[in-house]
Amino acid sequence: MLTILTLFTIFALFIIWQMMIVVPMRELSVLERLGKFHKVLQPGFHFLIPFFDRIAYVHETREQVIDIPSQSCITNDNMQVLVDGLVYLKVMDARRASYGIGDYINASINLAQTTMRSEVGKLSLSKIFAERDSLNEKIVKEVDKASDPWGVKVLRYEIKNISPSDHVLATLEKQMEAERSKRADITLATAKKESQILLSEGQRQEAVNFSEGEKQKRINISVGKAKEIELLADATAEGSAMVAEAINTEGGTKAVQMQLIEQYIDEVQRVYRGANVSVLPESMANIKALFEGSGRLLAPFQKAKGEK
Repeated sequence: MLTILTLFTIFALFIIWQMMIVVPMRELSVLERLGKFHKVLQPGFHFLIPFFDRIAYVHETREQVIDIPSQSCITNDNMQVLVDGLVYLKVMDARRASYGIGDYINASINLAQTTMRSEVGKLSLSKIFAERDSLNEKIVKEVDKASDPWGVKVLRYEIKNISPSDHVLATLEKQMEAERSKRADITLATAKKESQILLSEGQRQEAVNFSEGEKQKRINISVGKAKEIELLADATAEGSAMVAEAINTEGGTKAVQMQLIEQYIDEVQRVYRGANVSVLPESMANIKALFEGSGRLLAPFQKAKGEK
């Protein structure tokens, strides 16, 4: 009897245990009765019918982060890149998440990879890095649209890494080096052009300044010469006026004549000193001319005699 009572007690406790269930706050439980969906148990304490009811599925109601494995994608410009990311989703309908699809997590991963390959194929390699946010939004939109029948809400998608292949990296490095060399050549050419422009402008300004200076110099010389001529003319006119005035006075004519005689004498002396001229009386000059003529006539005969 003790053994039977013990077994009955254990059986009763087992039945009671099967009748009670506590659903945690972070979960939703799907209850099936006789193999059919009955209801979704919310967090809290619930009673079950033993042998009729069972918990078929338990779903996490918190936001879940799923790591999308790295995969190879081909860009619009035929560049191979490895892309991985993270998808954030949340179960919104436990019934559809249980019966709408077998494994919504695996399905979300595959759908995210497929969508990512499709969206990456529409962009060039340079635009993938520049339009990462836009790419994330497009992937979220497509995955969320497809996962709506599963009772799952895709909140956001984030690309973690975009890794080009080694060959692509080498090609990009060469391209960047060529681009840097091109920019350097353009900078040098622009600097040289500006230098030549500044140099030509300097030379032009120098020529303008020189011509302006030369012009001003000639003007100054012309003005100086004109002033000099004007002063000389004024002085000559003044002197002539004074001489005329002096001539009109008493004894002025004789003074002028005396001045002219003195100038004449001075000029004759100057001519005699500078010229090979002998001053003799007229008779002596005739005798001298006679002897000089005879000497010229006898000179050939004397020369012939000397040669013999």
